Amino acid sequence: ADDWILWNGSSTSLNTFVSPQPVEATDDAFWDQFWADTATSVQDVFALVPAAEIRAVREESPSNLATLCYKAVEKLVQGAESGCHTEKERQIVLNCCRLLTRILPYIFEDPDWRGFFWSTVPGAGRGGGDEDDENARPLAESLLLAVTDLLFCPDFTVQSHRRSTVDTAEDIHSIDSCEYIWEAGVGFAHSPQPNYIHDLNRTELLKLLLTCFSEAMYLPPSSDSSNTNPWVQFFCSTENRHALPLFTSLLNVVCAYDPVGYGIPYNHLLFSDYREPLVEEAAQVLIVTLDYDSSTSSSPTVDGTTTGTAMDDVDPPGPDNLFVNYLSRIHREEDFQFILKGVARLLSNPLVQTYLPNSAKKIQFHQELLVLFWKLCDFNKKFLFFVLKSSDVLDILVPILYFLNDARADQSRVGLMHIGVFILLLLSGERNFGVRLNKPYSVRVPMDIPVFTGTHADLLIIVFHKIITSGHQRLQPLFDCLLTIVVNVSPYLKSLSMVAANKLLHLLEAFSTTWFLFSAVQNHHLVFFLLEVFNNIIQYQFDGNSNLVYAVIRKRNVFHQLANLPTDSQSIQKGLQRKKKTPEPISRTNSQDGVSMEGSRPAAPAEPGTLKTSLVATPGIDKLTEKSQVSEDGTMRSLEPEASQLSPEGNPPAALSDGEPWSGDASHSRRDRRRLSSASSSGQWTPTPDWVMSWKSKLPLQTIMRLLQVLVPQVEKICIDKGLTDESEILKFLQHGTLVGLLPVPHPILIRKYQANSGTAMWFRTYMWGVIYLRNVDPPIWYDTDVKLFEIQRV
Repeated sequence: ADDWILWNGSSTSLNTFVSPQPVEATDDAFWDQFWADTATSVQDVFALVPAAEIRAVREESPSNLATLCYKAVEKLVQGAESGCHTEKERQIVLNCCRLLTRILPYIFEDPDWRGFFWSTVPGAGRGGGDEDDENARPLAESLLLAVTDLLFCPDFTVQSHRRSTVDTAEDIHSIDSCEYIWEAGVGFAHSPQPNYIHDLNRTELLKLLLTCFSEAMYLPPSSDSSNTNPWVQFFCSTENRHALPLFTSLLNVVCAYDPVGYGIPYNHLLFSDYREPLVEEAAQVLIVTLDYDSSTSSSPTVDGTTTGTAMDDVDPPGPDNLFVNYLSRIHREEDFQFILKGVARLLSNPLVQTYLPNSAKKIQFHQELLVLFWKLCDFNKKFLFFVLKSSDVLDILVPILYFLNDARADQSRVGLMHIGVFILLLLSGERNFGVRLNKPYSVRVPMDIPVFTGTHADLLIIVFHKIITSGHQRLQPLFDCLLTIVVNVSPYLKSLSMVAANKLLHLLEAFSTTWFLFSAVQNHHLVFFLLEVFNNIIQYQFDGNSNLVYAVIRKRNVFHQLANLPTDSQSIQKGLQRKKKTPEPISRTNSQDGVSMEGSRPAAPAEPGTLKTSLVATPGIDKLTEKSQVSEDGTMRSLEPEASQLSPEGNPPAALSDGEPWSGDASHSRRDRRRLSSASSSGQWTPTPDWVMSWKSKLPLQTIMRLLQVLVPQVEKICIDKGLTDESEILKFLQHGTLVGLLPVPHPILIRKYQANSGTAMWFRTYMWGVIYLRNVDPPIWYDTDVKLFEIQRV
């Protein structure tokens, strides 16, 4: 306690230099008290330096706060220069690091202070000598360079390569940090001996880096992608001589981590795991450095087609952000394998079922991993193709479906729902994804869904049905995306189970009721998507899909009702009045849910009072995707975006998303989608006969009507002839039937591929920082500061 008199009782607490009297920067005896050699933890610093005191110093003694920051950075620079050989130097470095982590958010929250770290300090020349002040480095640059040097400091954050203590200590400026990469993996074969002290020190330094980068949290969301984060920009530039080894260290530490350890039950309760906090911090720093809007760059690197092969090109093409550059240029199969296996292992960790409750460690950073996986696929197309080349992609798919199903009722996890769906949308744009889904699903992860026997495609459809019929209201903007994914994979699905076939027809039934179709301007698009799914399967995968054909025959009245949809005003009004009394978006009746899987828990809503962060609106499906046509040989060609009219094939222009659009256009129709039937009551929009006619005439029903015309009489005849009530006989008949030559000419396959756009880039930024804000609670780095990028809300 005596050690801490400094902070709370003595004349030199932060409180006391809330005096108009500036303390001279040269008064070392005074400043040294702040990083004296007492052993503290970052939690101590947060407890002992209250927010109110930091703000008071900022307002009343700005020069003292400026000097404190300058002196703390100076100590880090000195530590980096000297190589931190003594215990005392290391303690000073860590204390300065903790103090800056505590103070920086209060610098960022005040617009007048935001430029402070980018100003130069008199006498701190780049050359370190008495050069002109014009040559001085901004404080931010000195801070970042010192931290990166300290992250490769022998005996402090990395293993020393010296054989004996007699040898002179390594000069931090002459070491090649590429030989000190923290973990084996991409571009590095040697796995250093684990050292928990090094892990702890790295974690503290990375926490400070993350806090430096968090200036982004104090700026409101903007669609202007040019406002790059100056801290990240400098850190990922060629000025950082450790950029490559640091990128590799962060990536390898994350992908090599195995939380289950040696498979000894309860192991994590006996031994504190020093690696996990480091892995979390590394994952967070990594995704922040990769926050880059690829839609604005014409860089050949990002799309992976014209890049050089070696990661050490003399003049790297592509983005100035070296981390994005390195990520986009990874190309060796074994590196891809290492990354994919690592990410899949960690994503599957929360699903690992053990017979002993709580015997295996459960990680909490799956949202950061999903952002990382998204960045990998978005910036490195070779990686995306590698993922889809084998059924390993299913090791990513199953955890994502698990998270989607588990979070569907929880308002605080709406961001997790979005990123899971975005990843599946990106994957579904590639033919191989649809093909991979045909693999039988045998892993029995306990999920709150009906028991079924079938493929991964069945699992996907059943989970999507569950999200649509029993998710919360705020998921409605995702319906377009969910159905677009099903449309994209449908031409490749060889055999749907009866459970999945019934789910698809239940969705069509729910979406084609008159009150739903007439209650919002975009709702009919969902029917178009589902009809497209049925058409694709009937035209391209008729053999093998007798379950779906049987389900279509059983529910044929739904198709007849759609074909005969009334268009006169009176019927429209009557349809709207039929709206169910319940506020539930879709009735769950006729869904035949059956028994849920053994060992599963129902999806639970958020606990009242759970904190969540707000998100910006996502772009509509038309902005999110572009249409490509699949030709005979399987290659895709992009279709020119048409005017916002329904095309002859009856493909709707994409529906708009919930929330305000970036541009002012069509904003009323976006708001209409918020509630399934708010439009008519709010008076903003009312359905008219002309409007209904405009899309009813384009419903693509020809293929299904022809199928019913041919098969219904045959099925009825069998039933009468054989007195059948048993569906297995009918299914047997349908399995051996054929419609060759009886159906209309197959339509070309249309795929809606994800395309990068600044709207999604902004969404990812707000989501990512929201996750980081909520996950850093010990210590609570940003809690109670004036964050502008999102709002903090309670459920």
